[in-house]
Amino acid sequence: MIDRLKRTYRRMPLGTRLALGLGVLSLAVFAVVGTALTTYMRDYLSAQLNEQLKLAQIAQSKSIADHGTLQGKKYYRWYYAVYDVSDGMPVLRGPEDPADIPVDVDDLTTVARAQIAADTEVIRTESLKGDGLYRLRACEVEPGVVLVSAAPMKDIEDTVGRLITVQVITFALALLALVVLGRSLLRRGLKPIGDMARTARGITSHDLTTDSARLPVRAGGGKGGPEVEELRTAFNTMLEHIDDALAVRTEAEQRLRRFVADASHELRTPLMSVRGYADLFQYAAANAPEERDRHLARLRAEAARMGVLLDDLLLLARLDAAEAETPLRPEDADLVALVRQAADVFRAGRPDHPLSVTAAPGPVRLRVDPLRIRQVLDNLLTNAAVHTPAGTKVALAVAVEESGPAGRAAVVRVTDSGPGIPAADRDRVFDRFYRVDKARSRDHGGSGLGLSVARSLVVAHGGTIDLTSEPGSTTFTLRLPTQA
Repeated sequence: MIDRLKRTYRRMPLGTRLALGLGVLSLAVFAVVGTALTTYMRDYLSAQLNEQLKLAQIAQSKSIADHGTLQGKKYYRWYYAVYDVSDGMPVLRGPEDPADIPVDVDDLTTVARAQIAADTEVIRTESLKGDGLYRLRACEVEPGVVLVSAAPMKDIEDTVGRLITVQVITFALALLALVVLGRSLLRRGLKPIGDMARTARGITSHDLTTDSARLPVRAGGGKGGPEVEELRTAFNTMLEHIDDALAVRTEAEQRLRRFVADASHELRTPLMSVRGYADLFQYAAANAPEERDRHLARLRAEAARMGVLLDDLLLLARLDAAEAETPLRPEDADLVALVRQAADVFRAGRPDHPLSVTAAPGPVRLRVDPLRIRQVLDNLLTNAAVHTPAGTKVALAVAVEESGPAGRAAVVRVTDSGPGIPAADRDRVFDRFYRVDKARSRDHGGSGLGLSVARSLVVAHGGTIDLTSEPGSTTFTLRLPTQA
């Protein structure tokens, strides 16, 4: 039975359980208040009756002294007994009226005997046979004479009974109203939580496996108090984070698909070339030996190009792997010297692009991987030469600048005076396999990984790389912390 009640209670809604709990608590409070009030009222009325007995016996003492017994006007339903106690034993005197004493006077005699032993007034509550509950008081009115008065407690019991009845009815109505109104108020107060629960259940109706998976649902409303508002805010914040995570996942999946497709497309060209030149090499070896070396050289060139592409992809994968060590070998190096080396190589390979170098007066010492920084500089310079017409001026500058709260930073700027990069392409120039000139052939335009590799290497060094471009000026700004 108890287990069934427990199961039924657990299946109840939270508002109903709270209302019942509030009702049980209120019932306990009402019981304590009612008991205290009833006890106080009973004690108060009993004290009043004791005082009334005392005053009555003081007034009746003169009548007993004058006449030997109690005479005159008496209280209705009161009993009076006068005892002689000269020899230490109570002996009842004959009453003026037989109705002054009860049928059984044993209880009154017992109280008189207790007064003799205590030698002071004695008050007791006894149930007189056939008459009900009485308050008895015994006192000595004169030496050797004891008066025992008995007052009925029926009025007190009736008063206390009516008080208990009023309390039970009042408390029952108050408890019923408290449970009903409390349930209504609790239901209204818990409605925002119910709305959030329905919102959470509504998430299951959304397909989160698609590429466009998002969570447009949010818990609305502005009622419920500060606690509910705090819960609603936390709930919506959690949904925002889940929504952002889904967006990041979708973007990553799309980027991965695009990356795989682009990588496959980039590798397909050299692989087809390798296959074609291999067939030509086989044919030339059998029919035209003089063409064999030329086909072999082209075969090696395509294999080398495919190797460079694979090396770039491997480097990007290692830089992206958070759990792997960054493929850097840092050491103390002079950034000015690295810039001048890159400039010398650029002048030798790109004589059709005049290059000017502006360097700091002294060395700029950094803790970097010299080979990777040279790779970044070579990529930026090559990008400037490949995407601008012959004769375009290129400027290379290196300096040390203040970098706000981060302190000092080494700054390298690669600027060309070419046509610039369209605004629609500036945000994507660092994406992998992205080309500003879609019509440029892969033989001359590269694979589209140079700037991606450069940015990943700079980030691995704790630096940043930015682009600003307008017609006639394009600048890549590389910043490296001086304590990298």
